[in-house]
Amino acid sequence: MKNIIFSIITLVTVAAVTISCNQSSNKNSDQQANDSTTIAATPELQSPTHNDTVATVTSTDTSSQEAEKSDVKQAQKFTVAPIIKDYLALKNALVEDNDKAAANAGKQLFTTLKNVDMNAIPANKHKEYMEIAENAKENAEHISDNAGKIDHQREHLASLSKDVSDLITLFGTTQKLYQDYCPMYNDGKGAVWINEAKTIKNPYYGSKMLTCGSVKKEF
Repeated sequence: MKNIIFSIITLVTVAAVTISCNQSSNKNSDQQANDSTTIAATPELQSPTHNDTVATVTSTDTSSQEAEKSDVKQAQKFTVAPIIKDYLALKNALVEDNDKAAANAGKQLFTTLKNVDMNAIPANKHKEYMEIAENAKENAEHISDNAGKIDHQREHLASLSKDVSDLITLFGTTQKLYQDYCPMYNDGKGAVWINEAKTIKNPYYGSKMLTCGSVKKEF
């Protein structure tokens, strides 16, 4: 009888130990599953950082594109056409040996240059434009102040013509124009001028040598 009771107690003890081990194993499995879930979730927590980087790059690209569009709009707004118009009037007055008309045209050109809206000029061309325009204004002013001194006016036309040529190169023109060249002016050093026609009409010598020169460039 004692043996039977001892066997029963032994079986109960073994069963209890087995159940306890199984519960412990299940807890460890649950813990491992939770840890795996936590690890798997980690990349999801890090992903916003990647998204933020992409958003930053996209924002930078958008800002750059907007700046480029702004420069294009500014370039479309600004034109050297009014400057060219006044220059041609001045040049043609000297072709006709008319110093008074040249002085009036020089005054008008100076005013046109002075009233240019700098906000319409693309920022990356401000500096170069200012350097050219300041020189052009000085030449226009000298021509306007020297009616009766046509030789002096023509000296400044040579420098002014270079300025206008540089402006056309910088901003372009919708009008067909020609850069002509007189090899004899300024003691053989030569000088250019801008012409609206292909026919040579020399503003440096006027009626004395009207057809002296040649076409060097077409704009």
